[in-house]
Amino acid sequence: MTLDRRGFLAATVATAASLSAPAVLADGHGKPRVVVIGGGAGGATAARYIARDSKGAIDVTLVEPTRSYFTCFFSNLYIGGFTELDDIGHTYGTLAAKYAINVVHDWAVDVDRSARTVSLAGGAVLPYDKLILSPGIDFVEDAVPGWSLAAQNAMPHAYKAGSQSELLKAQIMAMPQGGRFAMVAPPNPFRCPPGPYERISMVAHVLKQINPTAKILLIDPKEKYSKQALFEEGWDRHYPGMIERLGPDFGGETVSVDPAAMTVDIDGTVEKVDVCNVIPAQQAGRIAHLAGVTDGRWAPVNAADMSSKADPDVHVLGDAAAQGDMPKSGFAANSQAKVCAMAVRGALTGSKVFPAKFTNTCWSLIAPEDGVKVGATYEATEDRIAKVDGFISDTGEDAVTRRATYEESVGWYAGITADMFS
Repeated sequence: MTLDRRGFLAATVATAASLSAPAVLADGHGKPRVVVIGGGAGGATAARYIARDSKGAIDVTLVEPTRSYFTCFFSNLYIGGFTELDDIGHTYGTLAAKYAINVVHDWAVDVDRSARTVSLAGGAVLPYDKLILSPGIDFVEDAVPGWSLAAQNAMPHAYKAGSQSELLKAQIMAMPQGGRFAMVAPPNPFRCPPGPYERISMVAHVLKQINPTAKILLIDPKEKYSKQALFEEGWDRHYPGMIERLGPDFGGETVSVDPAAMTVDIDGTVEKVDVCNVIPAQQAGRIAHLAGVTDGRWAPVNAADMSSKADPDVHVLGDAAAQGDMPKSGFAANSQAKVCAMAVRGALTGSKVFPAKFTNTCWSLIAPEDGVKVGATYEATEDRIAKVDGFISDTGEDAVTRRATYEESVGWYAGITADMFS
């Protein structure tokens, strides 16, 4: 594997002017080639926008190992019984048929930045002029002592949706009456900051219906978390006495697990549980590390075009990127993908590039028709994606407002998945 850390030339923010002239293709071939690794909210969106807007002027290859992609956003609603698993699963046929994107279902296992090639597990080697990495997250090894990927069937993380979501839901449904559900929440930064707490809400919703004497133990290393006042207000209203949260002051930072015994050790106190959802500390997906564009856990990028600070021909989107103020969310990845797609198209074809603008909203469901949200707008500065302004739901909102917020989230889901896959 060649990890050429050439150039650190992307350390300064790319300007629209510098992106307006088409690039000279390295090997003299006629049509520029873009390889996108990862078919989620960042990668699928970037591939679709580049292929659609270049009108065939750019060859686009999308590398994604799964044939059915299950969105992490709305996967908690599956656990809560508000949607079916098939409703959050999506395929890539339209991207291939309508936009002539070459969709390759394989694992990317190496990046040679000197040769500008991507190697796949099946043996293929893909050349590129621009590479877009949107691999999502992987877990930090030994982040929770006693837990590893080998234990994910006993103590599922369900933070990569699909079979893990099915497994966690099945375990919750099979809990004994009066049993105990535990979650080990992750430290910052991690995918979908409100996600663990929406999941607690969805688990509580299910247990309230089928196992009302069950208890939920939330073990959290953070002093505070996203939408905390809104969640805690909702838990008191909908699930009184069911949920106990242990923060760092009560041992939430010092946790280990024993999957075989189904126990959680909280700062020396061993608790027996019936279901344990372990969400470990996270980092950029492995291919970003293999490409040599990470700095520790995440991949630093330039805000103007999401290009890597290690290589201007590599762009990193979504959860894997260290970009500044935006949370790691599906909405954020989709927003970043559109900025990146415009910049890449401009660099390769000379099309006009407009200043980068970003938005994000994260909705959460606490109980039936009790939805809350948080969001912001952002701009590209010299050193980061910077927050411009923001909003959050108020505590004490009336039922009509909360119902409208939930319905808004359902509409957003339909819109973003269409933006990604159709």
